[in-house]
Amino acid sequence: MNIPNESDLRFAICIRNDDYQASLELRKVYPVLNDADAARHHMLRVIDESGEDYLYPDDFFMLVELPEAVRRAAMRAA
Repeated sequence: MNIPNESDLRFAICIRNDDYQASLELRKVYPVLNDADAARHHMLRVIDESGEDYLYPDDFFMLVELPEAVRRAAMRAA
């Protein structure tokens, strides 16, 4: 996986994982890459448990704003 630029990265909490229990953990914060085409189809491009980015339904997640210190730590972990 290529580490994304900070401006290309958002974060979301997983609130559903129907049929994706191995890839998504409920209540976990995941990095989300900007993908306008995916958004038009109500999908999010999420870096999941495999460490790769995949498309998931956007209603599986709630986008969140993280404090700057948490955001920097999450960027280092991505």
